[in-house]
Amino acid sequence: MESIRKIKNWLQRPKSKFAETIESFVVAILLALFIRATIAEARFIPSESMLPTLEVGDRLLVEKVSYHFRSPVRGDIIVFDPPVQSSFGPRNAFIKRIVGTPLDTVEVKDGKVFLNDKPLSENYVKEAPGYVMAKITVPKDQLFVMGDNRNNSVDSHVWGFLPRKNIIGRAFFRFWPPLRMGVQL
Repeated sequence: MESIRKIKNWLQRPKSKFAETIESFVVAILLALFIRATIAEARFIPSESMLPTLEVGDRLLVEKVSYHFRSPVRGDIIVFDPPVQSSFGPRNAFIKRIVGTPLDTVEVKDGKVFLNDKPLSENYVKEAPGYVMAKITVPKDQLFVMGDNRNNSVDSHVWGFLPRKNIIGRAFFRFWPPLRMGVQL
């Protein structure tokens, strides 16, 4: 009890304007770091792999909370650390769309992506894939992700499955450029 009283007295002591400013600045920095680490962070799009949905230079908010309460679903656009086997290393986060979830089968043939033996209706892709990929089954705790610019994306068709633990968060809001601002990604 004595230590609580001391802390309370210390917090209630008179402070100079400079001390109040410094204290406010430190609290703001700590709060911003906490929010970025646990709730949401801003990201920018560095490549054309998600065209036409996301353009180079777009700025997004990525939320980090929802996947603690629900599983990732097909169609979500996620930011993640690439798998270790990727030659791009874990430092540069990627952004892709979830195409396959655990136990789904994914195949690319005839210019289409097939999910569980049915062609996906993908009105968001730039162009049909110009490659073939044999049918694979997504393992437990893994995802199959692809860029919307199918022919210009280094994604699961190149480096394999994405471990769920690599997900940083779900892109949910574009805040730049202002004319394309919104939650529809």
